[in-house]
Amino acid sequence: MLCRLGGRWLRPLPVLQHGARDRPLAPTSTGGVKRSALPVWAVASVSAVGSGGPGSWYEALATSAPVHGTEEVLLGVHTATGLPWWACIGLTTVALRGAVTLPLAAYQHYILAKVENLQPEIKNIARHLNQEVAVRANQLRWSKRVARLTYLKNMRRLVSELYVRDNCHPFKATVLVWIQFPMWIFMSVALRNFSTGATHSEGFSVQEQLATDGILWFPDLTALDSTWILPISVGIINLLIVEIFALQKIGMSRFQTYITYFVRAVSVLMIPVAATVPSSIVLYWLCSSLMGLSQNLLLRSPRFRQLCRIPLTKSDSDTPYKDLFAAFYAKFISKK
Repeated sequence: MLCRLGGRWLRPLPVLQHGARDRPLAPTSTGGVKRSALPVWAVASVSAVGSGGPGSWYEALATSAPVHGTEEVLLGVHTATGLPWWACIGLTTVALRGAVTLPLAAYQHYILAKVENLQPEIKNIARHLNQEVAVRANQLRWSKRVARLTYLKNMRRLVSELYVRDNCHPFKATVLVWIQFPMWIFMSVALRNFSTGATHSEGFSVQEQLATDGILWFPDLTALDSTWILPISVGIINLLIVEIFALQKIGMSRFQTYITYFVRAVSVLMIPVAATVPSSIVLYWLCSSLMGLSQNLLLRSPRFRQLCRIPLTKSDSDTPYKDLFAAFYAKFISKK
C-alpha cells in the first residue's frame, strides 16, 4: 500500500525475509507468493540506496527523482485512459517521442543542413588559407610543422566564425542525444521498477496489473519473452535505422565508418540483452525503435522538411523514398 505525503505517493521499503535474498518473491492478488521468472540480477531490490557496493549506483538511479517522475507519468496515463498496460506503454512512448524527440530531430537536421551548405565556403577558405600560409612560410622560412600548425589554428578560427555567423555549430546537433538517451534510461528503469513490485496509487500492485495486461504471445509483461520475438524485433528495427543512415551517407569518413560498425554491433547485442529483461521494457524499446524509424523516414520527406524550415542542400532528393529503396536493393538484394 502507498501512503500519501505532501501530494506525493510514497512506496514502503520492502522487507526481505531470511532466505529470500536469492529469489525475491512478489505478492499476488490471492495473498500468496509467486516466484519471479526473471533473472536474479533483474529483480534486485531498488528501494533503498546502499552505503556502497557494486549495486548502489543503480539503486540510486532507480530511486532518483527523474525515475519517480517517469513512474508518475506512466501511472497518470494509465489512470486517465483506462487502457491496458501494453497500450499505455505504447501510447506514452508515441507521445513522448512525438512531443520531445521529433522536434529535436528536426532541429538536428536543420543544423546539419546549414553545416552542409557551408562546406563549399569552407573549402574555398581552406584553399586560400593554404596558399597564404605557403607564401608566409617561404618568406619567414617556417618548418613544415610550424606551417601546418599555423594553418590548422587559423582554419579552426575561421570555421568557428562561420558557425557563429550562421548560428549552426555542429555541437547543437547533439542535443537530441543528450535528451533522448536519458529519457530512454528513465523509462526503462521505471518499467523495471513496476515489473519487480511497484505499487499502484489505489493500492493495487502494478506488478500484478502488468502480469495480466499483456497481449498476443506476451500476456505477462513482467515475464521474459520466451519466444524471443520482441528482442529480435528490437534488433532488426535498430539495424534498419543504422542502415538507412548509412545508405544516405555517400563517402563516409573512416571515423563515421567505425561508428556505423559500432552501432551495428550494439544493435545485435541488444537482442540477448532484451531477452533477459521483462517484456514491458522490451515492448517499450520496440515502440521507441519503431518511432525512431518512422521519424527517420519522415525527416526525409521534402514536404516535411519544408514545413520544418530545414534548408535545402545539394544532397537533398525529390524522390527520397525511391532512392532509399533503390540503394537498399542494390546493397542487400541485387548482390545475392
